[in-house]
Amino acid sequence: MFVNLKILRYNPEKDKRPHWDTHKVECEPGDRVLDLLNHVKWYVDPTLTYRRSCAHGVCGSDAMLISGRNRLACKILVRDLTKDGGTITVEPIRGLRVERDLLVDMEPFFESYRAVLPFFINDEAPPAGERLQSPEDRERFDQGTKCILCAACTTSCPIFWVNGRYLGPAAIVQAHRFIFDSRDHGTERRLNILNQNTGVWRCRTAYNCTEACPREIPVTQLIEEVKRAVMYQQV
Repeated sequence: MFVNLKILRYNPEKDKRPHWDTHKVECEPGDRVLDLLNHVKWYVDPTLTYRRSCAHGVCGSDAMLISGRNRLACKILVRDLTKDGGTITVEPIRGLRVERDLLVDMEPFFESYRAVLPFFINDEAPPAGERLQSPEDRERFDQGTKCILCAACTTSCPIFWVNGRYLGPAAIVQAHRFIFDSRDHGTERRLNILNQNTGVWRCRTAYNCTEACPREIPVTQLIEEVKRAVMYQQV
């Protein structure tokens, strides 16, 4: 089969604005969009720029706006997007500065991630063995541990598009992972951070983030749980 791969291109060194390039690519229904991009880069136009690494949906580096939705190029299959002769559009994720083609500046995203203290805080002397935890306590924050920081959820959020200072869904999910960990003692610090005007109260519960998550994390639900924790200052 053949599909038309329509890619939004932008080279700041020579382009005043982004423009579309379309390539007719031969493929199989089970091929991934990443396979199509690789074909264009390897055999047609080596200047095409995008991020990719593991190619197995683990690293999260190839999040893109594919046929109108944020997806991982290494996970979405051609057959799930179009039929023979159809068109697949690929654009950079929104809300972050485009450096070139499909490559965006991820630093603001990671600034938000670092702002919520995404690490274990416990000043007590460590025990002789492990810090034990019941299966129920572990289950309480399990969903947040699945986040791969691909930014698909954050860059699908309309609030983030208009207010880049908003921490965004991914950062709040990371905060959730530690706030509800019974072994962690940094809850109050994180709740105070999330209670600022760049925190959870910017969320308007649009559910874009949940729909965009490639790991099927119920992002909106976790944000609502964090909102309640911030409101009552307890977990």
